[in-house]
Amino acid sequence: MSERKLRVGVIGCGIGIFHIEGLQQNPRAEIVAIAGLDTDRCVSLQTRFDVPRRYGDYRELLAADDIDAVTVAVPNFLHSEVAIAALEAGKHVLVEKPLAQSSAEGERMVETANRLGLQLGIIFNRRGRHDVQIVHNEMERGAFGRIYHAKAWWMRRSGIPGMGTWFTRKAESGGGPLIDLGVHVLDIALWIMGNPTAVSVSAAAYNELGTRGKGEWFNTRLRTGKTDAPYGVEDFATALIRFADGATLQLDTSWAGYTRHSDEFGASFMGDNGGAEIDVRDYAETGTLRLFGDVDGMPSVTTPMLIERHGHGYIISNFVDAILDGRPVSPSGSEGLDRVRLIESIYRSAELGREVQIGGLPV
Repeated sequence: MSERKLRVGVIGCGIGIFHIEGLQQNPRAEIVAIAGLDTDRCVSLQTRFDVPRRYGDYRELLAADDIDAVTVAVPNFLHSEVAIAALEAGKHVLVEKPLAQSSAEGERMVETANRLGLQLGIIFNRRGRHDVQIVHNEMERGAFGRIYHAKAWWMRRSGIPGMGTWFTRKAESGGGPLIDLGVHVLDIALWIMGNPTAVSVSAAAYNELGTRGKGEWFNTRLRTGKTDAPYGVEDFATALIRFADGATLQLDTSWAGYTRHSDEFGASFMGDNGGAEIDVRDYAETGTLRLFGDVDGMPSVTTPMLIERHGHGYIISNFVDAILDGRPVSPSGSEGLDRVRLIESIYRSAELGREVQIGGLPV
């Protein structure tokens, strides 16, 4: 194991706080600088975490020779621009989810990293949860047998991040809850299923509440309270995905809807030898996992004890170690690109009102 430290710059002073907290969990990381346009928030972060340098323009940070890698915590429409600039400046990059607004942007990011021999990772921070890790480990040891069906969901009763902000403008966000929340649980399900190859998707998307000024999230700093703000994305999406091995995945995600859900996400898995369900309500870290199997021929349910983890910290710490130890980053930019491609297919199916094959060919 290398004794040197990875010198890191953080771009974005909003969710960037989680990046800084994550980096501080690994003694092999050294936070050199932060950059962001919100001066007050950046000054606050710099003071709170004793960060040596602060920039208003991220390009000044990228010009620094004493930075090996950057984390990117900016709105979706800036992911590609900032990440590619960082890669071309010779920095390894770890970017918030989704990887990009579109597969075309994501492909340029992955191609640039490969061409320059640099690492591109993505923060799927929910992979760091203890319940998700346990289910993945159980899958790898064959406890479930063949997983033939799964469900993944992230549902909010009232949770539009901010009316009229970049979240609700498709040109800047790429979409609504599907690309914002759904990408998390989609990644969890695909990762646990072994990243199967999707062959078709049948989907629908609705914008029934947001366009009427309903459903804004009260627990966000972006809340505007506007009822007449433009709303250009879905507030609920549903999809059935089929895979080459015959397995299926049902995905549901909403920012707002008249349902029992407050703010809940999870995933369940049905195998021919066992199964599992992760059910998270209001971001709980414990009491969220059940494993299903047989004991002496009788149905059994196991509820493992869980520990709380800093999801960003787990992924960011792994990124730091991977760079320093010369091994591939996980989750990788390629996995992030795969998720973006699948989300694009879901949106396309919803727009066309019919099932589509992955890759754009009609069924």
